[in-house]
Amino acid sequence: MIFVAKADGGVTYVSPEWTTFTGQAATEAMEHGWTACMHPDDYEMAVTFLRSARDQQSEYSLRTRLCRADGSYAWVVIGAVPSYGPPDRTFLGYLGSLTEIGPSGSEPLTAYGTLARYVPPPSHPATQPGSTLERVADYLLMAHGLIEQDHAKEMLPVLRQALMAVGRSLARNMSSPDPSGNLH
Repeated sequence: MIFVAKADGGVTYVSPEWTTFTGQAATEAMEHGWTACMHPDDYEMAVTFLRSARDQQSEYSLRTRLCRADGSYAWVVIGAVPSYGPPDRTFLGYLGSLTEIGPSGSEPLTAYGTLARYVPPPSHPATQPGSTLERVADYLLMAHGLIEQDHAKEMLPVLRQALMAVGRSLARNMSSPDPSGNLH
């Protein structure tokens, strides 16, 4: 699932998979409405962490629980990459993704956040990207997270430009949905 957030942290776009996964309408998820789907035990930590990531304009990964449409909770990884634009590399917000995860071994899952390079986990079969543009966003986020490992830092500016362009297109699509009711 893909999302776009403004510099103040308010969400401007969520992919249609959000509604399928949580049962919450995309319009209700806007700004900070999506946090209503968070597990109550994770809420304070997550909100404090996201505020810190925003204040530092840092890439981040957040592991937390979200309420599914059926009322059960699922563990997810939410991660995002900051976007900057003119003038003077102004912080514009984030392009990010949300992926369902499952337990990996005997250690219990806990909610936590990390300010660092975001490398998205593999997509969960139940939450595949819905549109071509969202699929492009997923791949660009993965490439951004992996590129430093290959010592190809000279590609980061180009990749960040592409991420910013995709984020703007997704946000523009959300603010003017087509008359058929589709979000793309």
